[in-house]
Amino acid sequence: MPIYEYECLDCSKESGFLVLRKEDERQITCLHCGGKRLKRLISRVAYHMSEGDRLEAYDPSAPQTGDFYRDSRNIGLHAKKRAQQLGVDLGSSFETKLEKLRSNPASVLDDKG
Repeated sequence: MPIYEYECLDCSKESGFLVLRKEDERQITCLHCGGKRLKRLISRVAYHMSEGDRLEAYDPSAPQTGDFYRDSRNIGLHAKKRAQQLGVDLGSSFETKLEKLRSNPASVLDDKG
């Protein structure tokens, strides 16, 4: 469902609205001042990469930025890529452990086994 962002031409503040039909757009008003003179903004777009796409694009020999290490989805990416390159199957227990670490990275400190 599209959420559109608008700039109020009266107070210059931005507001976001869920717009299901084009007709609904005429009924929205600024959340800050109640103004009706709104201009639709071009919003940022998010692109979702699948695990397979990320694995395919990952180069283990390339240097990584700090952002790479802050993203928990990258936990285990290096091991998976190297295993893929070597033709090794790390098994379902490896995948299960990765999912646990990605959802709660601190869990590795609590895990005894």
